[in-house]
Amino acid sequence: MIQERAILKVADNSGAKTIRCFRVLGGTRRRYARIGDVFVASVQVAEPRKALKKKDIVRAVVVRQKAPMRRADGSYVRFDENAAVIIDEKRQPKASRVFGPMPRELKEKGFESIITMAEEIV
Repeated sequence: MIQERAILKVADNSGAKTIRCFRVLGGTRRRYARIGDVFVASVQVAEPRKALKKKDIVRAVVVRQKAPMRRADGSYVRFDENAAVIIDEKRQPKASRVFGPMPRELKEKGFESIITMAEEIV
């Protein structure tokens, strides 16, 4: 579960390395973002000579979370880190590659383009 002021690793090659969440989208009293939820963040650490710079405001989707997530079959899945992929206004990834495992729940939430670029689907 990702809340405001949470620091996340960026799992793509957009140029940002870490981002800080400052607003979870989807309602006025929404506190937490889970896998597949969109939030607004600012870039904290960026790679040099890339499109995104420090202090840029971006939208991102949560692709990995440390908190266990229950699946419909009763099993649980959790990851070692909190990670996100930066997206544009049309919910398409800004980057050309994504890194690390991605849960299959992202496809159900409408992020097929991220799943197609994934190295591994869990």
